[in-house]
Amino acid sequence: MTKKYNGWADRKVIDFYVKYCETIFKRYKDVVKYWLTFNEINALTMPFGTFIAGAIMPEGNGELTNSRSNNEQIRYQALHHQLVASAKAVKLGHEINKNFKIGCMIAYMCTYPLTCKPEDVLLAQQKDNLSNFLCSDVQVRGAYPGFAKRYFKENNINIVMEEDDEKTLKEGCVDFYTFSYYMSNCISSDPNQEEIGGNLSMGLKNPYLKASDWGWQIDPKGLRWALNNIYNRYQIPIMVVENGLGAVDTVEEDGSINDDYRIEYLREHIKEMKEAIADGVDLIGYTTWGCIDLVSASTGEMEKRYGFIYVDKDNEGKGTLKRIPKKSFYWYKKVIETNGESL
Repeated sequence: MTKKYNGWADRKVIDFYVKYCETIFKRYKDVVKYWLTFNEINALTMPFGTFIAGAIMPEGNGELTNSRSNNEQIRYQALHHQLVASAKAVKLGHEINKNFKIGCMIAYMCTYPLTCKPEDVLLAQQKDNLSNFLCSDVQVRGAYPGFAKRYFKENNINIVMEEDDEKTLKEGCVDFYTFSYYMSNCISSDPNQEEIGGNLSMGLKNPYLKASDWGWQIDPKGLRWALNNIYNRYQIPIMVVENGLGAVDTVEEDGSINDDYRIEYLREHIKEMKEAIADGVDLIGYTTWGCIDLVSASTGEMEKRYGFIYVDKDNEGKGTLKRIPKKSFYWYKKVIETNGESL
C-alpha cells in the first residue's frame, strides 16, 4: 500500500478501508456491538505520524525528506483521509445494524503547564487542543475546530477536500469516546528545560511524580483530570481502553512473579476512575494493556512487560514461551469479579 498508494496520503485508500469495514460489519453484525474506527488516530499529529500513515515524503526529484513542512502537509492530508474514512464507516455501520455503537480512539496526552506562568498555561492548552482534541472534535462534533484551521493556515498546510467531505464528517459522528492513558507530562515556554520520553510524545519532568523504569511519569490523578476534561467537552459515554505499567518482572526461585508495583499502579488508577464517575463522568468501560506480555510497541523490547501473564522470552528472542500468571493476574481476576469493588 505504501509503494503503490503512499498509504493514507492517497484518497483511494478510503474506499479500501470502507470495503474492509463493510466486510467485518456484516460478518459480525449479530455478535459485536461496540466498534472503534481507528486506533490512536491522533498519532498522525505527531512528527512520526507519516510513518504511521504508511506514507513517504517525496520531494521534487524523488528523494525523501524529513522537512517539517513536507512532513506536516502529508501527515494532515493523510489524517483528513482517515477522518473521512472513519465517518463513512460510522454511517455504514449504523446502516448495517442500528444497534451498533461506534467510537473513536485517542492516545490521550495529559499535559500540565510546568509553572503558573501564563505562557506555560497557554502552551499546555494549545498542546491539549492539537494533540488530543483536533481528531476527536472532528469525530465527535463533525467539523474541524477553529484552532485547527488557524494552525493549518499559519503552517501553510492545505487540506485538499472533496465537495462532500464536510457533509460526510457531519453525518459520521461517533457514539462514544475511547482513549489510552499511561502518564502525564509538563510543558514550558522555557527552551532550556530538559525533555524526557513518554507515550508517543516528549515532555518535561514533573517534580511531584514518580516514574517508571522507562521514565514514564505515573499519574493516577491525571486520569481523573483527563476523564473530566474529555467529558466536559463532549458529554458522550467514555471508555478507557488502554492503561498499564511497563516494568521489568523477575521470576523468583519458586516460580512466582511478585509485581506489586503493577498492582499499585492499576489500583490507584481505578480509584481515580471511581472519583471521575462520582464527578459525573459517564465512564462505561475499562480495559488494561495488556493481558499477556508482548514486545513493547514504544521501545521494541520484550523486557518492558505490561501483562498479567509472564511470557518466557527475552529481548533477543530467546526463551521457551512458557506462560506464568503473575501476582497481578490473581489480583485483577478479583477486581473483574467484583466490578472494581475489591482492590
